[in-house]
Amino acid sequence: MCVTSDNVCFSPASANGTEHFNPARLSRYVNAGVVAGEKNSRIFPTKIENVKPYFCDIKRIKKKYFIALLLLLAVLWWFSLPFPLFDKPVSLVLKDRDDNLLSARIAADYQWRFPERDTVPAKFATAIIEFEDRRFYRHFGIDLRGVGRAFLQNIKERKIVSGGSTLTMQTVRLSRDNPPRTLWQKLSEMCLATRLEVAYDKAEILAFYASHAPFGGNVVGLDAAAYRYYQKRPELLSWGEAATLAVLPNSPGLIHPGRNRQALFAKRNRLLDRLLNAGKIDELTCDLAKTEPLPAAPLPLPDLAPHLADRALQELPPDKYGKLPPVNTTLNGGLQKQITDLIKRANERLKYNQIHNLAALVIDVKSGETLAYIGNAPDTGKEHGENVDIIRAPRSTGSILKPFLYAQALQDGTILPQSLLIDIPSNIGGYRPENYHENYDGRVAADRALQRSLNVPFVHLLRSYGVEKFHKDLQNIGLTTITRSPDNYGLSLILGGAEGSLWDITNAYASMARTLENFQPQSGEYRKNDFQKAKYRREKETKNDGKLLKTAPVLTAASIYQTLQVMQHVERPDGHDAWTSYGSGFPVAWKTGTSFGFRDAWAVGVTPEYAVGVWAGNADGEGRPGCIGIQAAAPVLFDIFRILPTNNAWFEPPFDEMTELEICENSGWRAGADCPKKTEFMPNGGLQARVCDYHKIIPLHPVTGERVTSACLPPPEMNLASRFVLPPVAEYYYRKRHPAYRPLPPFAEGCRGGDDRAVMQFIYPKRGARISVPKDLDGERSRTVFSVAHRQPEKTIFWYLDEDYLGSTTDFHDMELLPAAGKHLLTLTDEDGVRSEIWFEVF
Repeated sequence: MCVTSDNVCFSPASANGTEHFNPARLSRYVNAGVVAGEKNSRIFPTKIENVKPYFCDIKRIKKKYFIALLLLLAVLWWFSLPFPLFDKPVSLVLKDRDDNLLSARIAADYQWRFPERDTVPAKFATAIIEFEDRRFYRHFGIDLRGVGRAFLQNIKERKIVSGGSTLTMQTVRLSRDNPPRTLWQKLSEMCLATRLEVAYDKAEILAFYASHAPFGGNVVGLDAAAYRYYQKRPELLSWGEAATLAVLPNSPGLIHPGRNRQALFAKRNRLLDRLLNAGKIDELTCDLAKTEPLPAAPLPLPDLAPHLADRALQELPPDKYGKLPPVNTTLNGGLQKQITDLIKRANERLKYNQIHNLAALVIDVKSGETLAYIGNAPDTGKEHGENVDIIRAPRSTGSILKPFLYAQALQDGTILPQSLLIDIPSNIGGYRPENYHENYDGRVAADRALQRSLNVPFVHLLRSYGVEKFHKDLQNIGLTTITRSPDNYGLSLILGGAEGSLWDITNAYASMARTLENFQPQSGEYRKNDFQKAKYRREKETKNDGKLLKTAPVLTAASIYQTLQVMQHVERPDGHDAWTSYGSGFPVAWKTGTSFGFRDAWAVGVTPEYAVGVWAGNADGEGRPGCIGIQAAAPVLFDIFRILPTNNAWFEPPFDEMTELEICENSGWRAGADCPKKTEFMPNGGLQARVCDYHKIIPLHPVTGERVTSACLPPPEMNLASRFVLPPVAEYYYRKRHPAYRPLPPFAEGCRGGDDRAVMQFIYPKRGARISVPKDLDGERSRTVFSVAHRQPEKTIFWYLDEDYLGSTTDFHDMELLPAAGKHLLTLTDEDGVRSEIWFEVF
């Protein structure tokens, strides 16, 4: 009897159970040191129970090594697939809200390689599977039938004519940069293909292939190919186009426009026939697809939003794998193209005046989403800064910030809509603001000052409201360029002393409209994010649109409503009337602005639906005559509004935040006891506004109507009349625009009294002024015009400088003087003996 264990035969030798090794099989174990012997000269008998453990240990060791090897191979197989599978740089791709391509930027390796797709369009998927891998959905990465067929074909042809690669294997090959075709590489691809099938489903593998397959030249991936050859999304490809692109990765050189056209044509048509035979398309579709022309040379990619693409490239970080995901924007592609064409035409007109740059922005009020973004006019030329994104560039604001000050002043009761503001030549701490054409009204209603964009009234309003407060307000409404201290800006903050971007300013107007538009649906409450940053990327919708607040976070609905009501009637500062034709057909609240030196022309408009901003000028800061808001920017603004779809609706009055107030008809302030009154709805802040102090009780002579005092007429005999009275300088200018204004009558003979400054007042210079006298072109010092206002201009005024008589004036009280450097005393006396004097200094 022979008992075997581990391939060693044991033979029984005695009845006592002792067994010996078969000598023929023992030698290799002895030599290996498994069984001990005495110098290998003879075999010592051993009981089987003593020998068996040695050979059981060997068996277990071999199994352990085998299992360890299998585990090692499994681990290597599991971790053989790199992650991410593809690490090549991708192009920046900008898409509109409907997923159409707006602009793209080539990848860092100079390939047009779009970000990876999640899915593959049905037509292309059907065509590529039919052409490359019919059993794609039935194999596990390796098609054994295909490998066998390829093996037999290669033997028959005595060369490699087919590789038998599946789409999964080709995807692996693409991820490895197409290494040389060797047997080892083929085996590696097979191994990795099985791993890929475990890691991803079929749809994902097909998307990998479509995203990274070569399509000729530097075109990589289906998306880039569809746009480069057909200028359309892959989802819109026809059967003929899908079939053409399906055969290209197999032979990308066929796309060359100068050769191989017939080969590509035949290859495409064969694929179409296969699709017909497989029942994927019908005969009519096949015939029509065959008539479609082949693509010619690669077409340029769309570039409808070049400046936004550059902005996204700067602002958006790559993902954790260093790739740029596609930028899905909120832009309306059709609107973007329309406005781009409009801007191009408008810029052609402006170029005749050497104004080379034009930008426009459209924001949806409700969502804060950007609908159109034209950072600069196309085809301007590099020499004129066509690559500069004007929308983000800080530029001098001119008058475009005045509505914000008006609204804030209404909100805290600094003014009421028709309150009279100071409008006279002014010197405030050395700062001398001037109106556009140096015309003055003396006193002007706040709403008219905003409509006419008068500078002097708004400088005085800012002084009353507070520079620091307004500085903080501008930051709160989203003007990120207000970075210096309030003292650094000073009163020039309201006249272009600060810089703002078209992005921030247009968005601030949109936020005002959004606050007002949301007020009624929210039952008189506010959302915390009504004033929010504009956005150009699509975001996931959230149910919570912002925490509701009882009070306004920035501006109240009532102050915004009053401001926008006034802005419907904005006009040019010089009183030009052509602006009225711009607003016909639809209501728009709008404002223009012009910076010092005619460097920046602004126009911003807002409706319940849209906020539109336009800027015109030169990117290098060169000023041009005529580069003003009303001429260069406003026509473009209204051309854009005419393109936008609208229902012509307007904002509802927020009566919950308004109260009825008695207003003085003449001054626009809260009515006093002696004012003619009218009742109007005002923002609640108007309760804090001051009471009119322009109406005074004047004692008059009962017969002559002249002014009297108790020194010449007993009080019981006086007639008391309430009169609207302005200071002399204000009256001087006010009467020119308001012929109905009744100046105070003169004093009766022997009754003059009171403050002489109420009769005569200096316009220029002011008391204590320091005057810098420039030199003319001939090197001589210029003369300075001194001016004074008198309640009765027909009176004669006598002029004295340092007690030296200079002359007299009547009706128009101006005199050119050339005082020497140093301090001087100017004294004026009228024919009634009213005297006024001031000290000033020339340096």
